[in-house]
Amino acid sequence: MYNTKLMLCLVFFIGWLISANPSLNAQDSLDISVKPDSLVYGKTPDEYKPYKNFVKPYRQFFIDKLQFHGYGRHIPEPNNIDSVKIGFIGPIIDKDSDPTGDLKNINLRVGERVTRWDGYKASHLAPIGKKMLQGAQLAIEQANKKGGYQGKIPYKLIIRNDNGNWRSAGRETIMLAYRDSVWAVLGTVDGANSHIAIRAALKAEVPVMNTADTDPTFVETSIPWAFRCITDDRQMCYLLADFAFKKLKLKRIAALRASNRYGRMSIDEFRDAATRMGLPFITELQYQEGDTSFTQQLERIQSLNADAVITYGNVRESAMILKQMRDMGMHQWYLGSDRMVGDEFLKIIGKNHSKIAAAYPYDPKSDDTKYLKFLKDFKERFGENAETYAAHAFDGLNMVISAIEKAGLNRALIRDELAAMKDYDGITGKKEFDAIYSNRTPAMLAILKNGKFEFYSQEDIFSKETDISK
Repeated sequence: MYNTKLMLCLVFFIGWLISANPSLNAQDSLDISVKPDSLVYGKTPDEYKPYKNFVKPYRQFFIDKLQFHGYGRHIPEPNNIDSVKIGFIGPIIDKDSDPTGDLKNINLRVGERVTRWDGYKASHLAPIGKKMLQGAQLAIEQANKKGGYQGKIPYKLIIRNDNGNWRSAGRETIMLAYRDSVWAVLGTVDGANSHIAIRAALKAEVPVMNTADTDPTFVETSIPWAFRCITDDRQMCYLLADFAFKKLKLKRIAALRASNRYGRMSIDEFRDAATRMGLPFITELQYQEGDTSFTQQLERIQSLNADAVITYGNVRESAMILKQMRDMGMHQWYLGSDRMVGDEFLKIIGKNHSKIAAAYPYDPKSDDTKYLKFLKDFKERFGENAETYAAHAFDGLNMVISAIEKAGLNRALIRDELAAMKDYDGITGKKEFDAIYSNRTPAMLAILKNGKFEFYSQEDIFSKETDISK
């Protein structure tokens, strides 16, 4: 009994000594004790803060810098390696990896009910995953043209398909970390899958850069190995809310969203903003992925005399909802997520549509020379136009490569370098990162005019010289 008490006292004393003495702290070599620039998480506007008229919060979360106090920074680089491996995980078309990481055809097609891969259904997210993969591949190829790691060793992208399934996302993250021995991972799409992937990464202690999941709660897990370089739905919903309530003066908004995590969580900040403005949704209806008829929901909305309809879901369903609205004589504003913005949406809805707006994570009409070069290189490499998921994957993987070049081949030190990035000047613009490693760059608003989307900043929307309300 005496020995047990003595041992416990010794353990507590050593713990106190380490925490009290900065010279014994493993993170001493890199200054990451950065104080938050603001005491407002997520740049929440005053009017959208919860309970703002009633009480001040006694505690605010997610404003202190996430830190990793664990093991691993002392581990030396391995010798005699022939490549520096970076993992890719996402829902992709016709591609999976064998144990060596080489691509193979698995006869996976979007729209098939069951695939030959793992017995799961084909993923509706596969078009997003494919673009993500192409952006990552281009970043790897360009890094290798410059000589690779330290100008000597080529980078290698290890590709694993999670099929848009959370079970697969966890399994493939584990495979990348332990079997493939990657130094970092890029992926994946959708909140449910990404949440599982970063929990697996937490256990494996491998950095994950997310470039496609806009779920606001992704970083609220407080996992110090998780990073995100795409503007999230918190920022996009704030902009949509400003446009709807302050610019258009809408008062009766109905929601029709996908019955999944993306639809539920991504619309959340707009829903909360509406409630805090005293203008809650007049109804919030749902549909299942793959639905083709929305008549029942739209008839309900029509009977309520809604000023506008907001949707959060995939591009196909979002476009079909709009077509059916217009066929029913519903010509009010139609608001939606960034997944609406693209050629597929325009192809489905046809011509002569107006009063359509969606939030978007960056300005795709930028004339920045780096961005224009990326568009040209992407078109030459893949014969297709780049879009948001390709562009953000390109930026995200270049952030990872930059961290590897500075840190060396050590996962913990790579994590530290990513954590030290307060901002990053990428092809999608300058990114500003908060205390929990999420990009807080303001969103853009996409408005459909004359058959194409035009993009506006917050300042543009409220400029007296800009008339975008019709």
